[in-house]
Amino acid sequence: MGSLGALVKHPDDFYPLLKLKMASRHAERQIPSEPHWAFCFSMLHKVSRSFALVIQQLDIELKNAVCIFYLVLRAVDTVEDDTSVATDIKVPILKEFYRHIYDPDWHFSCGTKNYKVLMDEFHHISTAFLELEKGYQEAIEDITKRMGAGMAKFICKEVETVDDYDEYCHYVAGLVGLGLSKLFHACGTEDLAPDTLSNSMGLFLQKTNIIRDYLEDINEIPKSRMFWPRQIWGKYVNKLEDLKYEENSVKAVQCLNDMITNALIHVDDCLKYMSALPDPAIFRFCAIPQVMAIGTLALCYNNIEVFRGVVKMRRGLTAKVIDRTNTMADVYGAFYDFSCMLKAKVDKNDPSAQKTSSRLDSILKTCRDSGVLNERKSYIIPNQTNYTPLLAVLLFILLAIIFANRGPSGPN
Repeated sequence: MGSLGALVKHPDDFYPLLKLKMASRHAERQIPSEPHWAFCFSMLHKVSRSFALVIQQLDIELKNAVCIFYLVLRAVDTVEDDTSVATDIKVPILKEFYRHIYDPDWHFSCGTKNYKVLMDEFHHISTAFLELEKGYQEAIEDITKRMGAGMAKFICKEVETVDDYDEYCHYVAGLVGLGLSKLFHACGTEDLAPDTLSNSMGLFLQKTNIIRDYLEDINEIPKSRMFWPRQIWGKYVNKLEDLKYEENSVKAVQCLNDMITNALIHVDDCLKYMSALPDPAIFRFCAIPQVMAIGTLALCYNNIEVFRGVVKMRRGLTAKVIDRTNTMADVYGAFYDFSCMLKAKVDKNDPSAQKTSSRLDSILKTCRDSGVLNERKSYIIPNQTNYTPLLAVLLFILLAIIFANRGPSGPN
């Protein structure tokens, strides 16, 4: 439910957190009875609780297809991520992975914790995949083939230029955007979105993750994982790992800001993509991660803590995003608020300041030109509320008592 201290400081987080907790419990009770589907949805909860929650609102047919699409690509990603697997073994598996999804007997042991279970029990995913409609199967196969080939290429290639960076992000995330657009079209509710917009949806999320996860990736054992392009970090340090050292703090933050400025170039495309989605469930499914991404970038910008630990949105703010992202007006409002928050942190002496401000001004103008900014509640500007900190504490304690008295066998 989030820390007690955070609730005292942000009492209006309480209701969204309560709704999120109830929605999460409801999602966990929606696990199908068939063993292979039960495995797939249970695994989805283990490798991405937020994704498992958002996916629940989709139509059952599309929900199943998106679940399998996500797990197949997560499996491909697990092979790529495991730095203990030798290159001569890894590359052929990545290139042939699209064939393995048709083989219920295939598995490959790699990864750790839940990801190892995902790979060891991959036959459940293949079995579920074979039950999907042919249109969904073809879309998943196509994206898996292209992603595996692209990942294999970058196993043997460093990310040197910004073009390399965009190409790598296309393979690992832009293709996810293209694949989801194909699945939305296959279910009959959406027109097929332009590839450029679908690609930007993936690149914006992937670049946010790469920026946020710098420390985790650079400290990966047995071998560092390096995705920041030399063309950017080479302006500030001699080696990418130098950014994590305290003596390079000023240069590290400048490099971070440069990376975030690069990510912002995709925002206009993302807003265009989302504004064209008529189906409310598909819209929320797409919009919530995008709002989370701009919020994360706003927190990371000019923040040395990216090189010291994990920087992420507090859980109460995440709950607000999930609760309040229902219409395009909400999205414009969120991007406006977080862009304002980010712009307030721009230091005019930062090497990228002019470019950063220009891109933020473009985003803010797009949001203002929508004409709907007055139709939303702010995520970051405090609202008037009848809650007091004391009441928030009392409500939290009451909720804790209720859940403590309701074990797994208690009433639903």
